[in-house]
Amino acid sequence: MRYFIELKFDGTNYHGWQNQPDAVSVQEVLEDALGKLLSESISITGAGRTDAGVHSLQMFAHFESKDLLDKENLLYRLNSFLPYDIAINSIRTVGDDAHARFDAASRSYIYKIHQKKNPFLKNRSYYLHQDLDVETMNKAGDILLQYKDFECFSKTNTDVKTFICDISKAHWTKKDESLEFVITADRFLRNMVRAIVGTMIDIGLHKIQLDDLHCIIESKNRSKAGYSVPAHGLYLSEVVYPEGIFINEKHS
Repeated sequence: MRYFIELKFDGTNYHGWQNQPDAVSVQEVLEDALGKLLSESISITGAGRTDAGVHSLQMFAHFESKDLLDKENLLYRLNSFLPYDIAINSIRTVGDDAHARFDAASRSYIYKIHQKKNPFLKNRSYYLHQDLDVETMNKAGDILLQYKDFECFSKTNTDVKTFICDISKAHWTKKDESLEFVITADRFLRNMVRAIVGTMIDIGLHKIQLDDLHCIIESKNRSKAGYSVPAHGLYLSEVVYPEGIFINEKHS
């Protein structure tokens, strides 16, 4: 049987989602917990990868078990077993060919900035005290929607077949002394959101002119874009799947 796990995590203590040598990942901790509770070797596949220090408000992953599981009981036991910075929201049955990564229709990220020093936001939000031109930054978001090829925002030497992404939303919201950027697309490149945010901050500080964004994107050159903002302000916030992917359940 194949199952989808929905989870959230604080990425502060992890070297990203994906397993890698000599570093603790969320995937490794979850696989270890499931393996011990189910007394079998478990391999999980996530909806995507996140960098070290990035958080997730909603992540999905799938795994297979040789047994028909009591999902509610496993949910309780798994949350009791896992460290406090990883929480399981649900475990749902899916078809044998359902795939957490390839079946995802869209993904959304939030980037958080605070402009007044706040010790309680350490590792949760990027502290940037300068005033930003949010109206112009949102115009930059509108420009992003005009393009599909985002090689200029991709980490260099990355192993991907295409740099094409369909961005459907890119918008900043300011409230008091905080800013949030929400971006939605069918897929994202490595480091893409952090590079976009850094470029938009340069636009908001008028270090880069708005019209220059066209040239940056069309250059397909990472060195032309802005800096990558720190990982701790970034959250994977939503992963959307086609309705009907969950057996006898509707995905909200």
